[in-house]
Amino acid sequence: MIFEVWAPKATAVEVDVLGGRRPMEQRPGGWWSADVPDAGHGTRYAYVVDGGGPYPDPRSRRQPDGIFGPSAVYDHGHFTWSDERWTGRDLRGSVIYELHVGTFTQEGTFEAAIERLGHLSELCVDFVEIMPVAPVPGGRNWGYDGVDLYAVNETYGGPDGLKSFVDACHREGIGVILDVVYNHLGPSGNFLHPFGPYFGGFAGSYWGEAVNLDGPGSDEVRRYFIENALQWLRDYHIDGLRLDAVHALHDKRATHLLAELSAEVDALACAVGRPLSLIAESDLNDPRMVRSLDAGGLGMTAQWNDDVHHALHTAVSGETHGYYEDFAGLEALAKVLTRGVFHDGGWSTFRERAHGSPYTGVPGHRLVACVQNHDQVGNRPAGDRLPMAALKLGAGLLLTSPFTPMLFMGEEWGARTPFPFFSDHVEPELRDTEGGRREKEFDGFGYAWEAPNPSDEQTFLNAKLDWGELKEEAHWSLLCWYRDLIALRKALPELSDPRFDRVRVTYDREGGDWLVMWRGESVELSRGEAVCVAVNFSGEPVTLPVRVGTVLLAADDNVAAGPDGLRLPPQSLAICRATQGPDV
Repeated sequence: MIFEVWAPKATAVEVDVLGGRRPMEQRPGGWWSADVPDAGHGTRYAYVVDGGGPYPDPRSRRQPDGIFGPSAVYDHGHFTWSDERWTGRDLRGSVIYELHVGTFTQEGTFEAAIERLGHLSELCVDFVEIMPVAPVPGGRNWGYDGVDLYAVNETYGGPDGLKSFVDACHREGIGVILDVVYNHLGPSGNFLHPFGPYFGGFAGSYWGEAVNLDGPGSDEVRRYFIENALQWLRDYHIDGLRLDAVHALHDKRATHLLAELSAEVDALACAVGRPLSLIAESDLNDPRMVRSLDAGGLGMTAQWNDDVHHALHTAVSGETHGYYEDFAGLEALAKVLTRGVFHDGGWSTFRERAHGSPYTGVPGHRLVACVQNHDQVGNRPAGDRLPMAALKLGAGLLLTSPFTPMLFMGEEWGARTPFPFFSDHVEPELRDTEGGRREKEFDGFGYAWEAPNPSDEQTFLNAKLDWGELKEEAHWSLLCWYRDLIALRKALPELSDPRFDRVRVTYDREGGDWLVMWRGESVELSRGEAVCVAVNFSGEPVTLPVRVGTVLLAADDNVAAGPDGLRLPPQSLAICRATQGPDV
C-alpha cells in the first residue's frame, strides 16, 4: 500500500506504521509517499513531520481511537451496498428533515437511527439532513468542532455506520444530505498546521481561524476541501451537502471555491447518474449564491433562508428581540412569502446597515425554509422549542409555502426535549470556558443568558428525543397534522409551486391578527378559485370574507365556512379551495 501526504514546507516526513517509522520520498508539488506492502485495511498509522508528531493523516478515513489517536487505513471496497437501484432525489418539491445523530435516539448511533426510519417514511419526508459527523473531542458535540474531516465519528458508528445509514435511507426512498464545515476546524485535535498552509492566519469567524483559500499554497488547500465533498457524494452515496456558514469562506479569487465546487459536483452527478445537491448556509442574502454558473452565480442548488424563519417565528411567538426586531408585524411575513426574502437591500436594524439584494427570478425551491432548525433552537440559551400551538400555525404556513420546507427532529410531534449547545472538550481550559464563550457570542441578542453548562453531560442527555411522547394524545395529534400537511402539499401542485408570482398575500393591517395566502394559477389576476391558506394568530375568533368551496384541512374542528365567510377559532389555520375576492 502507498501512503501519501501533502507537506510542502517539510524537510523530512516519516510514516509511523506496523511498529516502526519509515522515511517517505519527496515528490513534486509538496507531496511525500512511501510504499508499505504489508499495510492494508485497518492498519494503524500516523505521520512524523520534521521530527514532530506523530500526527493523524490530514485525509484520514478513520480515527478508531479518537482525534488524538493514529489513523487507520479504510478501504471503501470492503462495504457492500444494496442501493444499486437508487436513482437519487431532486430537491424540487421535496421536504427535508434535519437531525443530530447523537440525540435523535437514546443510543445516539447510526444503527439506532436506522430503526426510526419507518417514522420518517410515514411522515413522507424526502431527505434526511444529518448534522456534521466528522470526529470531535470527547463523546458529545453538535459537530461543528470537527477535525479529521475525511473521517466519521466513531461514537456514531464510524464510516461503515454512516454507509449503513445511507443504504437504509435509500431503501426507504429517502435521500441523505450531510452537513459539512469548510470555513474552520475545531480548536481541539486540529493537526493541520504542521503539514502545510491550511489556514489564513486570521480569524474567519467566531468559531475559528479562516482556511487559506486564496493565499500562497491555497491550490492544494482548495483541493483538500473539494475532494472531501466529492468523497461523501461518491464513496458514501450521499445525495447532497449542506455547506456550513459559507459567508465565512474568505476567497478573493476570480473563481470562488463554491463555484469551483459546483462545477466538480455537476460533473460527478453526470458520472454517477443521479442528482447531487449543494445547499449553502449564508447570511448574505445574495441571490448570486443560487444562480447558475453560466448566469454568473456560484451554482448552489439552494440556500438556507433565515428571513422566512424569523418572520414565521415572530408571527407565531410574538418575540421581537435581537434579529427578530425587523420582522415584527405581518408585513414582514407577507413580504417573505411573496418575494423570498425580507432583507433585499433595505435597512437591517440588527446589523445597523443596509443588507441583501432582491431575489428576482429565483424560484422558491432554491430557498430552504423552516420553523425550527438546530441553530434557531440551539441558539436560545436553554435550547427551548416552540409550543405546539405555535408549531401548528408555523407548519401550516411553511408546508404550503413556495419554499423547500425543512423540519427539525421532533418538531413534528412537538417534542418537549430541549436542544441546547453541548460539547465535550478534553482540555480543561476549553471545557471550563465553553459556557462563557457561548454567552459572549450572543451578546446583544436580547437574551437573559441563563443556559445549562455545555460541558455538563446532563445537558447532552437532556437533548435526546423522548420517543415515548408519541404515546400522548397531544403529541400524536400534532404528528397527524404534520403528516396531513405534507400529504396535502404532495397532492396539490399549487402548494409545491415555487413561483412567487403564483402567491398572493393579504393580512390584517390594523390589529395584525390574520393573514391569508393564496396559491394558484389565477393568483396574479386576483380572481377565480385558488387554494387559500387562512391563519388567525389572535386569541379571539375571526371571520374572513372568503368564499369557500371546500375546506381541505383545518387545524381546529371548529373552523366553519358559511355564507358570511370563513370563521376561524383563536390561533387556528385552514386550507381551503376558495374564490378570491377583491379584499381578501
